[in-house]
Amino acid sequence: MGNTVTGNPMTAVLERRGRGEAAGIPSYCTANEIVIEAVLEQGLRFGDSVLIEATSNQVNQFGGYTGMTPVDYREYVWRIADRTGFDRSGIILGGDHLGPQPFQTQCEAEAMENAKEMVRQYVAAGFTKIHLDTSMRLSDDDPGAPLSDYTVARRGAELLKVAEDAWEKLRASEPDAVHPVYIIGSEVPIPGGAREKEEMQVTDPEAFAATVKAYREVFSEYGLSDYWKYVIAVVVQPGVEFGDDDVHMYRREDAASLCARLKDFPGLMFEGHSTDYQSPEALRRMVEDGVGILKVGPALTFAAREALFALCRMENELVDDESARSDYIGVLEKVMLENPGNWQKYYHGTPKEQALKRAYSYSDRSRYYMGNPEIEAAMQKLFANLEKADIPMGMLHQYMPLQYAQVRDGRLAMGPRALVKDAVRAVCDDYNGAALVR
Repeated sequence: MGNTVTGNPMTAVLERRGRGEAAGIPSYCTANEIVIEAVLEQGLRFGDSVLIEATSNQVNQFGGYTGMTPVDYREYVWRIADRTGFDRSGIILGGDHLGPQPFQTQCEAEAMENAKEMVRQYVAAGFTKIHLDTSMRLSDDDPGAPLSDYTVARRGAELLKVAEDAWEKLRASEPDAVHPVYIIGSEVPIPGGAREKEEMQVTDPEAFAATVKAYREVFSEYGLSDYWKYVIAVVVQPGVEFGDDDVHMYRREDAASLCARLKDFPGLMFEGHSTDYQSPEALRRMVEDGVGILKVGPALTFAAREALFALCRMENELVDDESARSDYIGVLEKVMLENPGNWQKYYHGTPKEQALKRAYSYSDRSRYYMGNPEIEAAMQKLFANLEKADIPMGMLHQYMPLQYAQVRDGRLAMGPRALVKDAVRAVCDDYNGAALVR
């Protein structure tokens, strides 16, 4: 079949695909505590391995925007797993866009040294699904010319060598350590969704083939051919994207030529990014057509934010003393306005339009703020208020109809935290159904 790596659960997807099954795995890219808790509880229900990813901007040796290094993130996820009763061994930790992306303003020598250290730390921390992304220009690259496939592959091969060295050191101290697998290729939709409405193009089949060819040639040139078996997927644009208020749904006919080209590369599958907000049917078709890894991130925190807003609306009706309310919606808006760095260059328009985007955009830039201590405190106050309140079933139906049905049928407790997690679980259900992991 091609690539098989004993011991890494990611290869089970490839093995099933090699047998002709339409198999895939969701990749939950998030650092949000309540989302991770919901994802792991969903995994408990079906006995699945769960793939949870951090990006190079979220988590790196300098802390990223979460303030966490790779070891910190691992421990963070493990603490949540221990609390939920999910076995740590069932968690696949992934590192996304590992490369010079956070260091693009630096020259190649400096950016690549930082990228190598970041990759080393991810692998040393036990991350076993590594996306090597070297597709971005650095400060001393020609700004008027695209990077050549060779340059991208060369930089990727340099990072893979560092990853392999780190794994050998890890195995020396942990003989049962699982060997990482690698994803290559660049993401066509920018991380977190498009900034503007723009023409979206499916990856050209020959561009995909050229990426694979360049990597194989560079691996051979660098004496790394034996490691090709650990490369299991290539990131492509299969025709999915989302912006502030629109979603480009997957159209099988648009990706037909790209997916047909995959048949020439046994042992590989596609990884699709920005699959958020796709319908269950669209997700299922993507898996059938070769997208074995379905990345989702903003849709998870969007669901949590939506549920928290619904709870806040109920709190406003149930808690008479205005000073005792959490004002979760208002606190989130206040903090985002005081700290505009994570939304200002993405949300355009009039002040009213920007306010609506801060609250309701599919891009969900609010996810960058949900770990803020002030917002976290407002959430806990919201939960405490509603724990003491008696939410009428009719009110629950008004604000959270999907959760109402679960509560009505005895499948879900009425508690506010459980209601938020169920909103996230509904997103997970679409991905689990598409990936046929039950």
